[in-house]
Amino acid sequence: MIKFHKVTKKFGTGKTALSNVDFEIEPKEFVFIVGPSGAGKTTLLRLITKESLPTSGDIYVGKVKLNDLPYSRIHELRRDVGFIFQDFRLLVDRTAGENVGMPLEVVGEAKEKIADKVEKALKMVGLLDKQDHFPVQFSAGELQRLSLARAVIGDPSIIIADEPTGNLDPKTSWEIIDLLQKVNEKGHTVIVATHDQDVVNNLKKRVISIKKGKIVSDKREGKYIL
Repeated sequence: MIKFHKVTKKFGTGKTALSNVDFEIEPKEFVFIVGPSGAGKTTLLRLITKESLPTSGDIYVGKVKLNDLPYSRIHELRRDVGFIFQDFRLLVDRTAGENVGMPLEVVGEAKEKIADKVEKALKMVGLLDKQDHFPVQFSAGELQRLSLARAVIGDPSIIIADEPTGNLDPKTSWEIIDLLQKVNEKGHTVIVATHDQDVVNNLKKRVISIKKGKIVSDKREGKYIL
Protein backbone atom coordinates (compact mmCIF):
# COMPACT_ATOMS: atom_id res chain seq x y z
CA MET A 1 0.00 0.00 0.00
CA ILE A 2 1.16 3.52 -0.85
CA LYS A 3 -0.43 6.40 1.01
CA PHE A 4 -0.03 10.16 0.70
CA HIS A 5 -1.66 12.15 3.51
CA LYS A 6 -1.87 15.92 3.06
CA VAL A 7 1.45 15.98 1.22
CA THR A 8 2.86 19.31 0.08
CA LYS A 9 6.19 19.80 -1.68
CA LYS A 10 7.72 23.24 -2.09
CA PHE A 11 11.10 23.98 -3.65
CA GLY A 12 13.63 26.57 -2.53
CA THR A 13 12.67 28.72 -5.52
CA GLY A 14 9.24 29.18 -3.93
CA LYS A 15 7.47 26.93 -6.43
CA THR A 16 4.86 24.57 -5.02
CA ALA A 17 5.08 21.26 -6.89
CA LEU A 18 2.40 19.43 -4.89
CA SER A 19 -0.27 20.88 -2.63
CA ASN A 20 -2.16 18.96 0.06
CA VAL A 21 -2.20 15.69 -1.90
CA ASP A 22 -4.17 12.71 -0.56
CA PHE A 23 -4.48 9.25 -2.13
CA GLU A 24 -3.96 5.55 -1.46
CA ILE A 25 -2.80 2.86 -3.88
CA GLU A 26 -3.52 -0.72 -2.89
CA PRO A 27 -1.16 -3.65 -3.57
CA LYS A 28 -1.38 -5.06 -7.12
CA GLU A 29 -3.15 -2.00 -8.54
CA PHE A 30 -2.33 -0.53 -11.95
CA VAL A 31 -2.56 3.27 -11.76
CA PHE A 32 -1.94 6.03 -14.28
CA ILE A 33 -0.76 9.45 -13.05
CA VAL A 34 -1.63 12.04 -15.69
CA GLY A 35 -1.47 15.78 -16.15
CA PRO A 36 0.28 18.50 -18.15
CA SER A 37 4.02 19.10 -17.99
CA GLY A 38 4.93 20.71 -14.69
CA ALA A 39 1.81 19.39 -12.95
CA GLY A 40 3.85 17.52 -10.29
CA LYS A 41 3.85 13.95 -11.65
CA THR A 42 7.60 13.35 -11.47
CA THR A 43 7.82 15.01 -8.07
CA LEU A 44 5.15 12.62 -6.80
CA LEU A 45 7.10 9.61 -8.08
CA ARG A 46 10.35 10.85 -6.55
CA LEU A 47 8.65 11.19 -3.18
CA ILE A 48 7.67 7.49 -3.26
CA THR A 49 11.34 6.48 -3.51
CA LYS A 50 12.49 9.19 -1.07
CA GLU A 51 14.62 10.83 -3.77
CA SER A 52 12.81 13.94 -2.60
CA LEU A 53 11.29 14.84 0.77
CA PRO A 54 7.86 16.38 1.41
CA THR A 55 7.69 19.85 2.88
CA SER A 56 4.74 18.69 4.95
CA GLY A 57 2.43 15.69 5.20
CA ASP A 58 3.05 11.96 5.56
CA ILE A 59 4.00 9.27 3.03
CA TYR A 60 3.73 5.54 3.64
CA VAL A 61 5.03 2.67 1.53
CA GLY A 62 3.79 -0.59 2.97
CA LYS A 63 4.04 -0.26 6.74
CA VAL A 64 6.94 2.18 6.54
CA LYS A 65 6.42 5.88 7.13
CA LEU A 66 8.97 7.44 4.80
CA ASN A 67 9.20 10.60 6.86
CA ASP A 68 10.76 8.52 9.66
CA LEU A 69 12.92 6.25 7.47
CA PRO A 70 16.62 7.02 8.11
CA TYR A 71 18.93 7.41 5.14
CA SER A 72 20.83 4.35 6.29
CA ARG A 73 17.76 2.26 5.40
CA ILE A 74 16.73 3.89 2.11
CA HIS A 75 18.36 1.00 0.22
CA GLU A 76 15.74 -1.32 1.77
CA LEU A 77 12.93 0.82 0.33
CA ARG A 78 14.52 1.03 -3.12
CA ARG A 79 14.99 -2.73 -3.32
CA ASP A 80 11.22 -2.98 -3.22
CA VAL A 81 10.62 -0.29 -5.86
CA GLY A 82 11.69 -0.78 -9.49
CA PHE A 83 11.97 2.47 -11.49
CA ILE A 84 11.69 2.81 -15.28
CA PHE A 85 12.99 6.14 -16.62
CA GLN A 86 12.03 7.87 -19.85
CA ASP A 87 15.72 8.43 -20.65
CA PHE A 88 16.58 4.78 -19.79
CA ARG A 89 19.67 5.55 -17.64
CA LEU A 90 21.60 2.55 -18.91
CA LEU A 91 25.40 2.42 -18.72
CA VAL A 92 26.80 2.61 -22.25
CA ASP A 93 29.95 0.65 -21.35
CA ARG A 94 27.97 -2.32 -19.97
CA THR A 95 26.21 -4.99 -22.00
CA ALA A 96 22.46 -5.47 -21.85
CA GLY A 97 22.90 -8.38 -19.46
CA GLU A 98 25.23 -6.42 -17.22
CA ASN A 99 22.86 -3.44 -17.10
CA VAL A 100 19.90 -5.63 -16.20
CA GLY A 101 21.82 -7.53 -13.53
CA MET A 102 23.28 -4.42 -11.89
CA PRO A 103 20.64 -4.07 -9.12
CA LEU A 104 21.49 -7.59 -7.95
CA GLU A 105 25.21 -6.99 -8.28
CA VAL A 106 24.93 -3.92 -6.03
CA VAL A 107 23.34 -5.94 -3.21
CA GLY A 108 25.91 -8.72 -3.48
CA GLU A 109 23.83 -11.49 -5.09
CA ALA A 110 25.83 -14.54 -6.19
CA LYS A 111 26.98 -14.43 -9.81
CA GLU A 112 25.23 -17.69 -10.66
CA LYS A 113 21.90 -16.39 -9.36
CA ILE A 114 22.36 -13.09 -11.19
CA ALA A 115 23.00 -14.88 -14.48
CA ASP A 116 19.86 -16.99 -14.05
CA LYS A 117 17.66 -14.02 -13.18
CA VAL A 118 19.11 -11.90 -16.00
CA GLU A 119 18.24 -14.65 -18.46
CA LYS A 120 14.65 -14.84 -17.19
CA ALA A 121 14.22 -11.04 -17.22
CA LEU A 122 15.59 -10.67 -20.74
CA LYS A 123 13.45 -13.54 -21.95
CA MET A 124 10.37 -11.81 -20.50
CA VAL A 125 11.05 -8.67 -22.57
CA GLY A 126 12.09 -10.57 -25.70
CA LEU A 127 15.78 -9.63 -25.68
CA LEU A 128 17.50 -12.81 -24.52
CA ASP A 129 19.36 -13.13 -27.81
CA LYS A 130 20.88 -9.66 -27.33
CA GLN A 131 22.21 -9.90 -23.80
CA ASP A 132 25.82 -9.38 -24.97
CA HIS A 133 24.98 -6.29 -27.03
CA PHE A 134 25.67 -2.76 -25.82
CA PRO A 135 23.00 -0.04 -25.43
CA VAL A 136 24.20 1.81 -28.56
CA GLN A 137 23.13 -1.23 -30.60
CA PHE A 138 19.50 -1.02 -29.47
CA SER A 139 16.47 0.92 -30.69
CA ALA A 140 14.60 3.22 -28.30
CA GLY A 141 11.91 0.57 -27.79
CA GLU A 142 14.51 -2.08 -27.00
CA LEU A 143 16.23 0.26 -24.55
CA GLN A 144 12.93 0.77 -22.75
CA ARG A 145 12.41 -2.99 -22.59
CA LEU A 146 15.88 -3.32 -21.10
CA SER A 147 14.96 -0.69 -18.50
CA LEU A 148 11.85 -2.69 -17.64
CA ALA A 149 13.87 -5.89 -17.27
CA ARG A 150 16.28 -4.09 -14.94
CA ALA A 151 13.38 -2.72 -12.89
CA VAL A 152 11.77 -6.13 -12.30
CA ILE A 153 14.85 -8.32 -11.84
CA GLY A 154 14.92 -7.90 -8.06
CA ASP A 155 11.22 -8.83 -7.86
CA PRO A 156 10.12 -5.55 -6.22
CA SER A 157 6.50 -5.25 -5.17
CA ILE A 158 6.19 -1.80 -6.82
CA ILE A 159 7.11 -0.80 -10.38
CA ILE A 160 7.15 2.91 -11.22
CA ALA A 161 7.42 4.12 -14.82
CA ASP A 162 7.99 7.81 -15.59
CA GLU A 163 6.81 8.54 -19.16
CA PRO A 164 7.85 5.07 -20.41
CA THR A 165 6.35 5.67 -23.87
CA GLY A 166 7.40 9.32 -24.25
CA ASN A 167 10.08 8.67 -26.88
CA LEU A 168 8.39 5.77 -28.66
CA ASP A 169 6.14 5.30 -31.68
CA PRO A 170 2.55 4.08 -31.04
CA LYS A 171 3.22 0.40 -31.85
CA THR A 172 6.28 0.22 -29.60
CA SER A 173 4.44 2.15 -26.88
CA TRP A 174 1.76 -0.53 -26.77
CA GLU A 175 4.42 -3.24 -26.56
CA ILE A 176 5.82 -1.57 -23.44
CA ILE A 177 2.36 -1.10 -21.92
CA ASP A 178 1.52 -4.75 -22.62
CA LEU A 179 4.68 -5.78 -20.76
CA LEU A 180 3.71 -3.57 -17.83
CA GLN A 181 0.29 -5.20 -17.75
CA LYS A 182 1.91 -8.64 -17.62
CA VAL A 183 4.10 -7.46 -14.75
CA ASN A 184 0.96 -6.23 -12.97
CA GLU A 185 -0.78 -9.56 -13.56
CA LYS A 186 2.11 -11.28 -11.76
CA GLY A 187 1.21 -9.34 -8.63
CA HIS A 188 3.29 -6.17 -8.84
CA THR A 189 1.81 -2.74 -8.16
CA VAL A 190 2.36 -0.63 -11.29
CA ILE A 191 2.32 3.18 -11.34
CA VAL A 192 2.74 4.93 -14.70
CA ALA A 193 3.12 8.68 -15.18
CA THR A 194 2.25 9.49 -18.78
CA HIS A 195 1.00 11.98 -21.37
CA ASP A 196 -0.16 9.15 -23.65
CA GLN A 197 -3.89 9.77 -23.93
CA ASP A 198 -4.48 6.84 -26.29
CA VAL A 199 -2.99 4.34 -23.84
CA VAL A 200 -4.81 5.77 -20.83
CA ASN A 201 -8.21 5.99 -22.54
CA ASN A 202 -8.04 2.49 -23.98
CA LEU A 203 -6.77 0.65 -20.92
CA LYS A 204 -9.48 1.93 -18.57
CA LYS A 205 -7.36 1.58 -15.44
CA ARG A 206 -7.46 3.84 -12.40
CA VAL A 207 -6.44 7.38 -13.38
CA ILE A 208 -5.21 10.04 -10.95
CA SER A 209 -5.18 13.45 -12.67
CA ILE A 210 -2.97 16.27 -11.41
CA LYS A 211 -3.04 19.94 -12.34
CA LYS A 212 -0.86 22.62 -10.77
CA GLY A 213 0.17 20.27 -7.98
CA LYS A 214 -3.34 19.25 -6.96
CA ILE A 215 -5.36 16.11 -7.60
CA VAL A 216 -8.36 17.13 -9.68
CA SER A 217 -9.71 13.64 -10.38
CA ASP A 218 -9.20 10.07 -9.16
CA LYS A 219 -11.36 7.52 -10.97
CA ARG A 220 -11.49 3.78 -11.52
CA GLU A 221 -11.66 2.95 -15.22
CA GLY A 222 -10.79 6.60 -15.77
CA LYS A 223 -9.78 8.62 -18.80
CA TYR A 224 -7.20 11.27 -19.57
CA ILE A 225 -8.53 14.65 -18.46
CA LEU A 226 -7.13 17.60 -20.43
